[in-house]
Amino acid sequence: MKKYQMFTNKIFLLFTAYCLLITGNCIKAQELNCKVSLSTDQLQVNEQRGSNVYNEIQNVMQEFLNNRRWSNDNFSTEEKINCSLSVILTKASSGGDYEGTANFQVRRPVYGTAYETVLLNYVDKNFTFKYVAGTPLTYNDNNFNDNLTQMLAFYAYVALAFDYDSFGKMGGTNFAQKALNVVNLAQTAGGGWASTNDIRNRYWVSENLLNQQLQPLREGFYTYHRLAMDNYVTNPADGRKKITEYLNQIKQISQSRPGQIWYRLFFEAKSPELLNIYGDAPLDERKKIVSLLTSLDPTNSEAYRKLGK
Repeated sequence: MKKYQMFTNKIFLLFTAYCLLITGNCIKAQELNCKVSLSTDQLQVNEQRGSNVYNEIQNVMQEFLNNRRWSNDNFSTEEKINCSLSVILTKASSGGDYEGTANFQVRRPVYGTAYETVLLNYVDKNFTFKYVAGTPLTYNDNNFNDNLTQMLAFYAYVALAFDYDSFGKMGGTNFAQKALNVVNLAQTAGGGWASTNDIRNRYWVSENLLNQQLQPLREGFYTYHRLAMDNYVTNPADGRKKITEYLNQIKQISQSRPGQIWYRLFFEAKSPELLNIYGDAPLDERKKIVSLLTSLDPTNSEAYRKLGK
């Protein structure tokens, strides 16, 4: 029932899709609208030979993400989750072994505007895989298939988890569990999957999503998007108030659970947005928020300090 209510809220927010539903013209489609780009600029000249294979890898990854059904819900075209996967290859071999980094970004529309808010902006420094030209990508939730399909499945489920969490409180739990299952099946595959000291890897992303001590952060994710951002146009002061309360909640939890990837994921997605949101606030409110933002996100402290001027 909770999933259904959350999904209904999502349809309500996307007005065009809602109109299609009430007229009986809903188009059933897959969940993701993901644009994949593959850069070979950092490869040695001899590694860039056979450039057709790079176009093939890019197209295969994009088709795999967009053409596979990742849930049991029906999405209209307008409801698809907008995301992008940008891969920079740093090594390539004639045997089809590739290494690189990936940036996976997930966005969702803000009700009543043409603006898209970034839900996730994740940099994966362990994008390592093997691909032989002409090989189709096959995937099964119950088995480890290969590193490439496993990583793409992980991104897909994480995208759904963040998107559903933004429309319904803890609405993405089922997909967070699926992402963790992907991680568990890949434990023997090496980089990015294991519970190492690298808190930015895929293991810790999935762990944080299901960590009970961090659950209030996921609940607040709903408040930030559905109650604050979706109503910001009509009531910006109340929207900022709710966002400030969420930031204080992050501070409180970070004091007892420091060093979690969730904090970095949030601010790497939201720092430009927070600057815009509080840039519209009265000067006294801007001065008060500077201290909180700089303590939570010191990487962007210089930009935050300008809010108080």
